[in-house]
Amino acid sequence: METGELIGTGRTADVFALGKDRVVRRYRDGEDATAEAAVMTYLAEHGYPVPAVWPGAAAGELVMERLSGPTMREALVAGTLSGEQAGGLLADLLLRLHAVPPRVGADPAHRIVHLDLHPENVFLTPDGPVVIDWATAQEGPPGLDTAMAALILAQAALTMPAAAEVARTVLPALVRRLGGTDGMLLPEARARRAANPTLTREETAALDEAVALTLAAGADAPASVLR
Repeated sequence: METGELIGTGRTADVFALGKDRVVRRYRDGEDATAEAAVMTYLAEHGYPVPAVWPGAAAGELVMERLSGPTMREALVAGTLSGEQAGGLLADLLLRLHAVPPRVGADPAHRIVHLDLHPENVFLTPDGPVVIDWATAQEGPPGLDTAMAALILAQAALTMPAAAEVARTVLPALVRRLGGTDGMLLPEARARRAANPTLTREETAALDEAVALTLAAGADAPASVLR
C-alpha cells in the first residue's frame, strides 16, 4: 500500500496520508488492528461518531476516513473552544458511548469503553465531534472509562507544561458534567495507568497526585449520574 506524508504520530502508531480522503494508521510493533476496526464499525452502526474504517493491507494497519477540522486540543489552544465547553463535550461523548449496548460481552453492567478519551483524540469536524484512537477499547464498567479520562487530564495538568493550563480548565468541567467522582473507578484506573509501558517515569510518579487532583475537581460536583 503506497502511502503519502506522515500527518500524525502517537506513542504506539503513525498516521500517513492515503490519497485525499483516507489515512492509514500503522502500528510500529505490527499490533493487529482487526478488533479495533470491528469496534469502530459496530459503533458507527449504532450512530456513535467514529471515522469510517476499512481493512488495511496488513494486520497492523487500519485505513480510515480522513477527518477535517481541528482536534479538541488544537481548538483549546487557539481559544475557539473553552475548557468548560471541552469538558462538557468529553463527558457527553463518554455518556453517549456508554449508552451503546455491548458488542460481545454478556455482563449487562458492561459497555464498550474507550479508555483513552482526551482532547487529542477528538476531532471537531464540520459535522460534529468524532472520536479516534480505539486501540485500547474493550468492554468493561463505564466507571473505569470516566476515571481514565479524568486521570489522563490530571496527569497532563501535572506533567505536561504545554498542556497543563488547558488540562486544568477541562478537568473540573468534565467531572462536573459527569456528576462527580463517586461513580469513577479511580483505583482501577490508577493501576491501569501505572502498568502502561508508554508513560514516562514522571507521568507514573505523578499518579497519586493526579488521583488527588481528580477527587478535588469532583468535591463540589452534584450527585453522580453514573451510579
